[in-house]
Amino acid sequence: MISRVLAVAGVGVTLIGVLMLLVLAAQAGFFGPVARVVAGGALSLVLVGAGWRVFTKPGGRVGGIALVSTGIAGAYLDVVAMTGYYHWVPAGVGLALALVVALAGVGLAMRWQSQPLAVGVVIGAAVLSPALTTELMLLGFLVVLQAAGVPVQMRRDWPVLHVARTLPVVLAALSMIAVSGIAGAIGGEEAAQRRGLLIAVIACAVVGLVGALLVVRRKPADITASVTIALTALPVLAVALLFSRVVNASITGALATVLLGLAATTLVPGLRDRIPRHTALVAALTGAVALLQTCGAATGAHPHLFPTSLFVVALAFLAVAATSRARVAAGLGLAFALFGGLALLAIANPETLTVHRFAERHLDISTAVAALIGLAVAAMVAWTVPRLPGWADQTLVTIVWIAVSVAGLYSVLVASVSLGVALNVPDGFVIGHSLATIVWMVAATASLFYGLRRLSRSPAVAKVCLVSGLLVAAAALAKLFLFDLATLSGLVRVIAFLAVGILLLLTGTRYARAFADSGAERTEVERAETERAQS
Repeated sequence: MISRVLAVAGVGVTLIGVLMLLVLAAQAGFFGPVARVVAGGALSLVLVGAGWRVFTKPGGRVGGIALVSTGIAGAYLDVVAMTGYYHWVPAGVGLALALVVALAGVGLAMRWQSQPLAVGVVIGAAVLSPALTTELMLLGFLVVLQAAGVPVQMRRDWPVLHVARTLPVVLAALSMIAVSGIAGAIGGEEAAQRRGLLIAVIACAVVGLVGALLVVRRKPADITASVTIALTALPVLAVALLFSRVVNASITGALATVLLGLAATTLVPGLRDRIPRHTALVAALTGAVALLQTCGAATGAHPHLFPTSLFVVALAFLAVAATSRARVAAGLGLAFALFGGLALLAIANPETLTVHRFAERHLDISTAVAALIGLAVAAMVAWTVPRLPGWADQTLVTIVWIAVSVAGLYSVLVASVSLGVALNVPDGFVIGHSLATIVWMVAATASLFYGLRRLSRSPAVAKVCLVSGLLVAAAALAKLFLFDLATLSGLVRVIAFLAVGILLLLTGTRYARAFADSGAERTEVERAETERAQS
C-alpha cells in the first residue's frame, strides 16, 4: 500500500516537472522552445524504458507501472505543447500523434493487464493538458483520450477507466459552455466559438455512444458503459442553450431521436437482444430529457403551446406502452403527462378560471386544444395502466381511475371556459362554465351506468366505475351550487340546473333498478339452492 502511494506521488510530481520544463521554463527564458520539447520527449522515453526494465524485475510491477504511465503521459503532454502551445504542427496532425501515444499507453496496459497504468496515462494527461492549451484544442485532446480507452474497455472489465476517460472531457466541456454562456450574455462571445463547441461536444457524445455500444455488445453486464451515454449527452444538452430556439430544438431533437431510437430497438423482436436492458433504459431516460428540452425550445415563443407539445409526447409514449406492454414507455408517458398537466395548470389556474377578466387575459384557443389533448391523455392512461404487466393491482387501478377522473374534470373545465372566452360571444365565460358542469354530470352518469351494467359480471371494474362516477357527480353538484348558482344568470343557469337535475333523476332510477334486479337474482339463487338441498 505504501509503495503504491509513493508511486502515485512520484507520478504526479514528475509530470508536474515535465510541465514546468515545457511551460514555466519558457516564461523564465531557460533553453529554447525546441530544446524544451526535445528534452521533454527524451525524458518521457527514458521513463518508459526504465519502467519497462523495472517491470521485468521481481517486485517491480508497481514501480514499472508508475514509471511507464509517467513517461507516456509526459509524451502526450509533449504533443499537446507542440500543437496547442507552440503551434508547430497543424491541429489534425497533433491530434493524430496524440492518439498514437494514447493508444500505445493503453495497449501496453492491456498487455500488462494493469488498469492503474491505463488510468494513470489518461488522468495524468487530462489533468495537466489545460496548462498547455485551452478551449477547443483542449477538448480535442480530451476527446482523443476518451476514444483511446474504447478498445481497452471492449476487452477488459475496467470501470475506473470508463470514468477516467469520460469525466475530464465532460467537465471541461460543461465549464467552457458555462463560460461561453456568460460571455454571450455580456456580448463578448463569437458565433465561431459556439459552433466549435458544438462540434466538440457532438464528437464527445458520438465517442461515448459508439464506445458504450461496442462495449456492451461484448460485455452486456457493463453498467458503467451505459452510464457514459448519459454523461456524454449532458454537454450536448448544455451547448444547445447557447443557440437560438430553432437550432436548440434541432440539436436536442436529433439527440432525442438517436437515443429513443436506440431504446426502441428492445421493442423489435429481431433486435431485442442486441443491447442490454440497462443500456436501453439509460438511452430512453436521456432521450426523454432531450425531448423535454426540445418541447421547451420549440414552443418558447408561444408558451401556451408548451402543454400541448408535452401531451402529444405523452400520448406517443402511452400508445407505445399500450401496444408493446413496455413499462418504461408507460413511465415516460406518465411523466410527460404530469409535466403537461402542471404546465397547463400554470396557465389555467383556478383563479384564472373563476375570474372573468383573468380568463379573458390568459385563456385562448390554444389552452382549449391543450385541455382536449390532455383529456385524451387521461383516457389513454386509464386504458394503458391496467394492461401493463405487474401494474394490474386493484388498488393501483383505483388510484389511477381517481387521478384520471380529477384530471378529466379539470381538462373539461379548462376546455369549456377557454372555448367560451375564445369564441368571443356574449356571456361566453358563463356559457363555458355551464357547459363544463353539464359535461361533468354526463360523464358521471356514463360512468355510473357502465358500472351498474358490469355489476354482476365484473364486480371489481364496477366498483371502480361506481366510485369514480359518484365522485364526479358530487363534484358537479358542488360546482353547481357553490359557483354556478352565484355566477351564472338567466337562461344559462336554468339550463344547467335542468340538465343536471334530469341526469340525476335518470341515474337514481337506474341505480335503484340495478340493485333491485341484483337482489332479485340473489333471492332466486338462494331459493334454487334451498330446493336443491331439500331434494
